[in-house]
Amino acid sequence: MMIKTIAVVLVLTLIHNLYALENDHTQNDLVIPKIIHQVPRHGKRVKIFHKKYLGTQIYHSLYLPSDWQKEKKYPVIVEYAGNKWRDYPGTIEGCKIGFGISAGKGVIWLCLPYVDEKNKANAASWWGNIDATVAYCKKTVNEVCVQYGGDPAQVFIAGFSRGSIACNYIGLHDDEIASLWKGFICHSHYDGLRKWPYAESDKASAKSRLQRLAKRPQFISQEKSIIKTKQYLKTNYPNGEFTFLEMSFPQHSDTWVLKDCPERKELREWFWKTQK
Repeated sequence: MMIKTIAVVLVLTLIHNLYALENDHTQNDLVIPKIIHQVPRHGKRVKIFHKKYLGTQIYHSLYLPSDWQKEKKYPVIVEYAGNKWRDYPGTIEGCKIGFGISAGKGVIWLCLPYVDEKNKANAASWWGNIDATVAYCKKTVNEVCVQYGGDPAQVFIAGFSRGSIACNYIGLHDDEIASLWKGFICHSHYDGLRKWPYAESDKASAKSRLQRLAKRPQFISQEKSIIKTKQYLKTNYPNGEFTFLEMSFPQHSDTWVLKDCPERKELREWFWKTQK
């Protein structure tokens, strides 16, 4: 009996792995630029420290598109990373969505930290100090719009996993930060679906944040099944402007944005259409 059970488990594991490979067969057609120490310039992804955090390891990255020109305005994608998990680093360096959407052209890509002031570093798990994280976001988005031609009417917030939760948890934290966004890109997880080990992760708190969304559109994607997210929003925000995408592959990953696949095409079409 035990041998049969083991055999069944092995077969199911093999089927799962083959399914994953089958649905992730395309090679990456994009490579995320490495973060370098340099003054911001077109086609480069650079590490930036605010004056307040000089001497710490609290920083963000800024990518000016390869076609950037000083006198022009550009949409901005503000991205937050997922938690440190398996081979995912939980750092700014692991962000992919903004670059996957733009392929490095026509969009300013800004990756922001979860500010851990106690340890003087970017938090690899959860939010660090939430008030400091929110303040960092407000300040940096404003600077990018003023100094580098970000269009304040076309600022999007995006994230994977923890970063997906951050779209509402950080992006709708208060009225001021909520007013920054043109749209939201939430991949894999959603604020309010379950309770997590941090303050105000309960459904009542999440519902309160959600009321700040107004009519701003959200693109919400999820591997395996997106039914729970749809049901949650139908109950708690039935008149929202939501676009749902259920992934054809099971992996908890954001690497699909680096591939020439139907899911990325749909996301890109939503992004450019939303700006009209």
